[in-house]
Amino acid sequence: MNIVVDSGNTYAKIGWFSGDSLIRYQTRLSFPELIQLIKSELPERIMYSSVSRSAADFLKALGEDIPILDLTGETPVPIIKNYETPLTLGADRVAAAAGVNWMFPKEDVLVVDMGTCITYDLVEGDGTFQGGLISPGVRMRFNALHTFTNRLPLFEPENDPEFIGKSTKQAIQSGVMNGILAEIEGIIERYRHKMPHLRVVICGGDVPFFESSLKPPIFAVPELVLIGLNRILTYNVALQ
Repeated sequence: MNIVVDSGNTYAKIGWFSGDSLIRYQTRLSFPELIQLIKSELPERIMYSSVSRSAADFLKALGEDIPILDLTGETPVPIIKNYETPLTLGADRVAAAAGVNWMFPKEDVLVVDMGTCITYDLVEGDGTFQGGLISPGVRMRFNALHTFTNRLPLFEPENDPEFIGKSTKQAIQSGVMNGILAEIEGIIERYRHKMPHLRVVICGGDVPFFESSLKPPIFAVPELVLIGLNRILTYNVALQ
């Protein structure tokens, strides 16, 4: 049994894999909860990816002698990075790209990852990561409206807000949620204009807010980054 960890700015996600099969996963874990969970069921090896906490801090907190692979810009991966600054490329973007290339080999795929930021990344069928776009995420937009104005309150996202807001709350909800929806649909349309057979895969914690509103065919894989991390782990084990 292997464990893969995707530790974000606020919460961590963890997945248990037997070979290529995802057995189960948990999300929205604090760092202490993550450590306790791993200690309760020690794996053979760990794939670790974090934008906020170093692998050294993770190993120190874990206090166990378990082989760990830390995903950095220099970690061997089963895709080609056609990116001008590969060492600055986010680990979650790399993992998602590795995941879709394994799930949909020989297909051109646009990955839309809806986390703290919304990223749009093109992965071609030969496994080449071509880059893409980075846009503010859902809560970042709500926070920006509140932080950079004097009187706009901070609201939480809601499903399917009214398009024409009849109050400040409704107007903000519509502006953020419907604005993101229009952005996603517009970017997908521009990609498909150039690549008509492009597959679109969405993932990330904010997918449930938009999944039912997006025009098909769009494939939702909430656990895509975990799948990609496991694919990178398997690839590196094979290289040993």
